[in-house]
Order: sequence, then structure tokens, then C-alpha cells
Amino acid sequence: MAKGERKALACYGLWLPASERMLLRFVDGRPVSAITVEFLEWVSLALHRGGKQALLLVWDNASWHDSKAVRTWLREHNRQVKAGEKAGVRLVVCPLPTKSPWLNPIEPKWLHGKRHVAEADRVLGAEELMARVHAYYRCPAHPMLSQAVS
Repeated sequence: MAKGERKALACYGLWLPASERMLLRFVDGRPVSAITVEFLEWVSLALHRGGKQALLLVWDNASWHDSKAVRTWLREHNRQVKAGEKAGVRLVVCPLPTKSPWLNPIEPKWLHGKRHVAEADRVLGAEELMARVHAYYRCPAHPMLSQAVS
């Protein structure tokens, strides 16, 4: 790893099967509740601009999906959208049973993407990895989500 290279890089994604496209945002660091909320806000507005009214989220039991902060934000977000107090789509969560990734429709997309962009004989740098992921999924690069430093 080169000096100054990121030690952790995560990627949030939303697979939209009807349009065969992926919405992606990379995270500088680990996925946490605050970043999940930021991603959901971005997704909600993007889908709203596309004329959608609601999104069914098929989610595993990752701690950053099921935290109290995210659940509270989802309730308030949906209330505000329904009341017309803010732009966005309603977000309906469909939690998966524990240890059942094969039920999540995005998992095969992640698996094929990982196999396509990775190299067996070297670790890719963050910038190269992000470029390859965006190219593979044919989606634009958006600003990286970043954890607030306190």
C-alpha cells in the first residue's frame, strides 16, 4: 500500500432491475449509520427526480442497515415525504433473514463485479479500483461519501 493510500474503502450500491442500472457511491472508510442515511437521502432524491414514488429496499442484517439511527431516520423521512414536507421517495425496507445473502438480488451483481475488477496478483489502489467499478457497472462517478471527523 502506497503512503497516503486509503486503508478502508466501502461502496454503497442500489441495483435497479427495471432499468438494468446501478447507483453507486464510494465511502472513504467503513459503512456506518450516518453514511447509510446520507446514501439513502441521495438515492431518494435521485429516484424522485426520475418520477418514482417509492423504493422497496431488500436489505441484509448489516449493523449500518439496522441501527436505531437509520430506523429513526427512515420513519421520519417517510413521514415527511408522505406529508409533502420534503422531496424524495418513500423507502420501504424488506429485511432478509439472517445469513441468507442468496435472497438479495444485488449479491450476484456484486459477485460478478468483484470477479471482473479484481486482480489475483496485486492489490488495486483506491482510485484504480473505483474507476474499474464505475466502468464495469457503467455508472457515473459521484462525490465520495465521507465520514465526519470529530
